[in-house]
Amino acid sequence: MAAFMHSAPCWVDVQLPDLEAGKRFYGELFGWTFRAGEDVERGGHCVDALSGGKLVAALAAKQDGRMPTAWGIYFATDDIAATVARIRQAGGQVITEPVRVGSAGVLAQAADPGGAVFGLWQAGDRSGFHKQNEPGSFCWTEVYTRQKDRVDAFYEQVFGFRGTDLGAAGRGGSGRGEPGTGGSGTTEAGTDAPGPAGSGTGEPRTGKPRTSKPGTGESETPESETPGSGPVESGIGGSGADVPGVDFRMWSPAGTEPGPDTAIGGRSVITDAFPAEMPSYFLTYFAVADCDAAAETGIHLGGRVSVAPFDIPYGRMAVLHDNQGAEFAVLQPPVSR
Repeated sequence: MAAFMHSAPCWVDVQLPDLEAGKRFYGELFGWTFRAGEDVERGGHCVDALSGGKLVAALAAKQDGRMPTAWGIYFATDDIAATVARIRQAGGQVITEPVRVGSAGVLAQAADPGGAVFGLWQAGDRSGFHKQNEPGSFCWTEVYTRQKDRVDAFYEQVFGFRGTDLGAAGRGGSGRGEPGTGGSGTTEAGTDAPGPAGSGTGEPRTGKPRTSKPGTGESETPESETPGSGPVESGIGGSGADVPGVDFRMWSPAGTEPGPDTAIGGRSVITDAFPAEMPSYFLTYFAVADCDAAAETGIHLGGRVSVAPFDIPYGRMAVLHDNQGAEFAVLQPPVSR
């Protein structure tokens, strides 16, 4: 069975108060279709999302109102027990101990030393999503934190990530708006991870195409965004100029040459300019064919745009909230010339 490279992002899901409303929103926004997840046997609280017939994500109805309405990211592991042990050794917190999801695989959830929540997935019959870096599917993730030194060391120790710091070189450009209030997306065990329904294999992943990487550091503030309203409010915009204070690290899997061509995610910093109660969190990006159209559609469907579409070196992006408050980003890769 083809599998994801160890430590590569392999799955995304979202916890929502109203599952049917979520299906309507994402079905129209991304053209997703849906099928019942394995959890249907316990009341139909989870659905798989498909793009062009390929598995891309899951939507789950929150079973506890205290849980955040948010997207969650999962990283592949070939030994979930060993990874959980490393999380504890590196100063992280295990939220959900490894639990088997039928024959699909095994999941766990944890938080890094800064509090950002993420999931682990050890594949059984299901490796994760079957499509990425194409319109309607996952294309990038990055964590926002205040404790960059502890968090960098944590991910290097747990996953073997190798970092590339871009701020000092004046490269990149990802602009961000205000973070969501729900953090990074805690999920219930067995309800919406890569194994809730079906089976199948994904393609091997060794890094994402450079054309679909939002990359790094910051970009000029969109006109619709007030400086100071998000973790990053100014930056390089792909100009190549050095910008003091920009701090972004790209992560490449162990065994690869670190850099943009192998990066699978990134780390940015929430500064002291923002309220202390603002949580650390992961932001999930989805590829789209038309960023501006996606933003307009999101508003039409009852969502909102927190960062209006703007250009970065890796395409054109925007940050949205769905009609129930879950935050995510969309990225339109640049047109080849």
